[in-house]
Amino acid sequence: MKKKGIKDSGGDILFNLLLKVFLCICLIVVLYPLVYVVSASFSTPSEVISGKVWLWPVKFSLVGYEAVFKNNQITTGFMNSLYYMFVGTFVNLVMTMLAAYPMSRKEFYGRNIIMAIFVFSIMFSGGLIPSYLLVKKLGLIDTRWAMIIPTAMSIWNVIITRTYIQVTIPDEMYEAAQLDGCNDIKFLFKIVIPLSGPILAVMALYYGVSNWNTYFNALIYLSNETLFPLQIVLRNILILGNIDPTMVKDFDIIKKRQGLVQVLRYAVIVVASVPVLCIYPFVQKYFIKGVMVGAIKG
Repeated sequence: MKKKGIKDSGGDILFNLLLKVFLCICLIVVLYPLVYVVSASFSTPSEVISGKVWLWPVKFSLVGYEAVFKNNQITTGFMNSLYYMFVGTFVNLVMTMLAAYPMSRKEFYGRNIIMAIFVFSIMFSGGLIPSYLLVKKLGLIDTRWAMIIPTAMSIWNVIITRTYIQVTIPDEMYEAAQLDGCNDIKFLFKIVIPLSGPILAVMALYYGVSNWNTYFNALIYLSNETLFPLQIVLRNILILGNIDPTMVKDFDIIKKRQGLVQVLRYAVIVVASVPVLCIYPFVQKYFIKGVMVGAIKG
């Protein structure tokens, strides 16, 4: 026997149809620029500058990517961004967990006051000039640590992680661990961290993307080009048109420089997006568990 479901009314059918059309339009609006960037990066400079590239690559070419990987500035920026992403994310996760775990313990004396100070720092800050003077006073200007220490911890992520620990790990588990002679440090490393895999994966993605896309701190604290992340190099190419002349030595500078700049821009954008796109599939499955912390259960 087939169960008869409730038939949608004419208004519901029309609404669903309009909703699907609207979502398809949104998908096209978001997806087309991405497809165009990839297609333009694999096209010849002359075809890109003449506007012949619309959807698919025209006259397939790897000129843009050859220029990217031949440019020492871009290669150095790429390696710097990888360093800032991996080292910075590790420091972020350590600091976040060390702050979130004590805040999750009810017996921790003064945790409400400390959390109030944390929240206060979200709403109010000293501003750019005091932050720069502090970093300068610590001797971090023109060092890699200037990209890591000022953003070592996000209070918002600490709150999310603390809530996850409170919801996931019951007090009875902590009491049982105490009876077995487990102190707070052992409980953190042997129980809390292994059970916090989903939220750590989500935090790693959040911090990793933020560190990979870091731009403003590098613009303020760094003047040594050997420490520039890829985003600053991309800025120089997209806005300032600062290109190493060695990249165009095989081209007619007068006629083809502009076309090469266009292709190079798209190629750098693609190269800068690859690491994040490679990491995302491995942590996507944890998003439901991680970002729905505190949701009402029914």
